[in-house]
Amino acid sequence: MVDQSLLPGRLGNDELRFETDSRADPRIAEVVKLLGGFGAGIEPLPVDATYEQCLDHCMAFENAQAAAHPEMFANMRKFDAVVVTEKTILGVDGNDITLHIHQPKDRTSDLPGVVHIHGGGMVMMTAADPSAVLWRNILAEQGIVVIGVEYRNGGGQLGNHPFPAGLNDCAASLRWAHQQRHELQLSSVTLSGESGGGNLSIATALKANVEGWVDEIDGVYAMCPYIYGGYAAPSEELLSLFENDDYMLGCSTMRSMAKVYDPEGVNSLNPLAWPYHASIAELQGLPAHLISVNELDPLRDEGLVFYRKLLAAGVPVSARTVNGTPHAGDMGFVDVTPEITADTVASIAAFVRAR
Repeated sequence: MVDQSLLPGRLGNDELRFETDSRADPRIAEVVKLLGGFGAGIEPLPVDATYEQCLDHCMAFENAQAAAHPEMFANMRKFDAVVVTEKTILGVDGNDITLHIHQPKDRTSDLPGVVHIHGGGMVMMTAADPSAVLWRNILAEQGIVVIGVEYRNGGGQLGNHPFPAGLNDCAASLRWAHQQRHELQLSSVTLSGESGGGNLSIATALKANVEGWVDEIDGVYAMCPYIYGGYAAPSEELLSLFENDDYMLGCSTMRSMAKVYDPEGVNSLNPLAWPYHASIAELQGLPAHLISVNELDPLRDEGLVFYRKLLAAGVPVSARTVNGTPHAGDMGFVDVTPEITADTVASIAAFVRAR
């Protein structure tokens, strides 16, 4: 018999939290303790919550995040070597899409391009949030042209636009970047995003594959991708959903977000909504991928399972696990664990320069 207390995370102790898990980076754990834990003050909804209740839940999360934005902008360091512009393009549904373009000043040659898709479970947060602005600036400092997409969310202030609205906007933005390669002096165009942005990055490539324009994409770098969808009744094959449940994210929150993205649940197995469910045949022909996951993230295993499916499909792919970190911890604690952030930034830069 296995001693249950020896199992990792909440597999061995269902009262354990990220901030009390011995595997957690102590610097991040200390910040989490000071903040009162992830999601403090926002109660989870029952599994049978209505669509309207789930919308309200997402708005509460978004509002809680937004309360810290003024301080985050005030404390953000200056990026004097980066120039930022905006461009509005027309989406396929007749909607305007704002693109935030960050690039090095005084550039003299072609540079790799990244179409960045922010996180938020496809249902909240924006490309204008300080975390997304900071990330684009950091990448641009590395000699990358970064195009942040303000896509339509399933909920929150940019909602309510269920699947496939956000995906359509990401696809339109990628195609615009491809068409502007000469004008923007792009040597390549890579999709990249974290969490829900990881979903949309992968799903955009899948959509391109189905529709016959996948050659417009040179690569996909997906961080902590949120791609499974079945959080109301998670499979025991994805142990991290149990091991790390409520470590920043929990299945109770994710199932509510999933309902906002697909209110009737009719796309629960649709790979364009939840890429985890793509068949090997549907993955064949995709461009090079890198799947980056966080050790203490409930989403860790769905990302790694998807990585193995890409391998089986013959897609050029590699994977990395960022130890000691929660969901998106390598980009969420830039000032607390700079070495961890720098390693991920270097990984992204190396990936896009190789395209």
